[in-house]
Amino acid sequence: MTSDASHPKPSDKEDKRSLRQRLTDFLYPPPATPEALIDIIAAAEEEDTIKPDVRIMLERVIRLEQLTAADAMVSSSRIDMLDIDAPYEVLLEKVIRDAHSRFPVFEGSRENIIGILLAKHLLQLQRSPDLNIRALLRPPLVLPESKRLNDLLREFRLHRNHMAVLVDEFGRTSGLITIEDVLEEIVGEIEDEFDEPEDEGEIYQLANGSWRVRGDTPIDKVQESFGIQFAPADVEDGVESIGGLITQRLGRVPVRGEIMEVAGLAFEVLHAKGGAVRWFRVQPHEAADQV
Repeated sequence: MTSDASHPKPSDKEDKRSLRQRLTDFLYPPPATPEALIDIIAAAEEEDTIKPDVRIMLERVIRLEQLTAADAMVSSSRIDMLDIDAPYEVLLEKVIRDAHSRFPVFEGSRENIIGILLAKHLLQLQRSPDLNIRALLRPPLVLPESKRLNDLLREFRLHRNHMAVLVDEFGRTSGLITIEDVLEEIVGEIEDEFDEPEDEGEIYQLANGSWRVRGDTPIDKVQESFGIQFAPADVEDGVESIGGLITQRLGRVPVRGEIMEVAGLAFEVLHAKGGAVRWFRVQPHEAADQV
């Protein structure tokens, strides 16, 4: 009977100790600057000590210390807000159109943000019309735009909040930031309420009769769905999606709220992210002029 001369397989615990030891070796002596630490992490990837996606995330965490809320915020002019004095029907229409889960609410002027409204709480108004909308508002978390992103994460955890209103050095509203905006600086893009599975929701109708169209919807599908035909001059070679068509017509990536008329339709940018348009609101050009 022959004996098994093979070496025993190391346990998972031993493997983990080995990985920690190799990382310790890479980090000794300790790096003097964040850039030096990033170089060491890159070397660890080359030695197969860590995987590429881990290296990318670690680099982003290190660089987070150098970023402020102003680097990741949505500027004040682009914030979707609700007017506390607007009728219920107007509020509901805007919530459906913009499709966010939370909205800053202002009174009098956009500078005067008095609270945050969860979209789902509008259902309480529908069942109880006499309920004061002010009772549904949550106090806004107001922070300086100069706050570091790593400190901002601690603020979100401390206050159990997902959204903060940012002010400049003069106390004026400069923008809005969410916990998702901060996390995306670490892990990359996170799918949100606008994102749909690839086989769903490319084109569908909203309650007000307009249509929502995903930016990567093929041009042919848009033409077929709306019974239109784009002029050859509107479509350059290599452009296949409606988002690409609007972008090349404009000469840059549109920002939220911009409207472009093509083939008798008004394409309003609902959501732009990562250098591309994610969602359009589409309606006849004449109807857009009346909004």
